Amino acid sequence: MNKGELIDAIAAESEISKTDAKKALDGFINVTSKALKKGDKITLVGFGTFSVTKRAARTGRNPQTGKEIKIAAKNVAKFKAGSELSETIK
Repeated sequence: MNKGELIDAIAAESEISKTDAKKALDGFINVTSKALKKGDKITLVGFGTFSVTKRAARTGRNPQTGKEIKIAAKNVAKFKAGSELSETIK
């Protein structure tokens, strides 16, 4: 499902216009991105938790040449599904 299909599904499920559904989805994405950038955790009970973890610097290998390369440390977004979501998709 892409963003357009998700907007259509939200509009149909919530009985709101596609414009309002797009605004709601964009708002959720913006607020979530800002919170994760600050290092906050977002917990939606039953759905899941969005968080940020640090990935340490490491040495990798270029698959074409086999030469070792250094991969810098960075922050990565993480999602852990909640119990209700896990049960739903079983």
